[in-house]
Amino acid sequence: MAKNLYGNECLKNYKRMKLKTTAYIAMTMIIMTACSANNDEHDASGSFEATEIIISSEANGKIEYLSIEEGQKLEENQHVGLIDTTQLYLQKMNLFSNSEGVQNSSLRNQIVSLEREKEQALKTLKENETSSKKLEGINKAIEKLQKQLAEDLSKLQKKSENISNQSSSLEIQMAQIEYGLKKSNIISPIAGTVLTKYAQAGELANMGKPLFKVADINDMTLRLYVTNDQLTTLKLNDTIQIFVDQSKNNKKTYNGVITWISDKSEFTPKTIQTKNERANLVYAIKVSVKNDGYLKIGMYGQVKFESQ
Repeated sequence: MAKNLYGNECLKNYKRMKLKTTAYIAMTMIIMTACSANNDEHDASGSFEATEIIISSEANGKIEYLSIEEGQKLEENQHVGLIDTTQLYLQKMNLFSNSEGVQNSSLRNQIVSLEREKEQALKTLKENETSSKKLEGINKAIEKLQKQLAEDLSKLQKKSENISNQSSSLEIQMAQIEYGLKKSNIISPIAGTVLTKYAQAGELANMGKPLFKVADINDMTLRLYVTNDQLTTLKLNDTIQIFVDQSKNNKKTYNGVITWISDKSEFTPKTIQTKNERANLVYAIKVSVKNDGYLKIGMYGQVKFESQ
């Protein structure tokens, strides 16, 4: 009988301990959930982007030099390389020689024609300046010279038109070569940092071959996805705070400006977290942020909307 009483007492104690343990676990879970809710300081998150441009070859030929390295900062329109231009320069010199030949030939013909007319006029005037017969002859000679001059002028005009047409054709060809020479220069179209170098000096470049990638990382863009409820509180040019992990327990804070809001909804990307994880449809927005040198492409950022 004593053993039964002892056994019952042990069973009661076990039940009491089990009940306390269950209550403790439940309380712990409630506290952890509350703490987790308090630590959820952001309404949306996304990754940083930057304006990236791949510069490709605009000419065919050997790369004479490409003086860039990954991580190097470039200025806008900075000259960084050159495609071989030997053939283009030879073509240019050939056209220049042809152009000078046409112009010189035209000038020589005009000078010879004028000198001939001058000599004939002076000779006629000297031989017929005292006699009426001679005067009559002079008039006939002048008339003849005038007629000949008119014919010469007509011929000269036609020749000039022909020369002009040839010159125009040469000018067009010259302009094409100048354009090719310009495109042989490798230039960075924007100020930014070289992210990737795809080619080296000495390689053969065909038109369209990627040479390097440059990005403007001074002005970064944070792409976020927000729910419909959050979207109703946002508008263009709004200033919002952005939080970026600096260490395990510290965050850097930036001010950003909303520069773009999508007018179409889309399904939530798997890599993006929103405040309401159950929301399937979200809207993309872009926030412009000045980079202090810490922000990197692909880095995650979080935002807190004041009105939420």
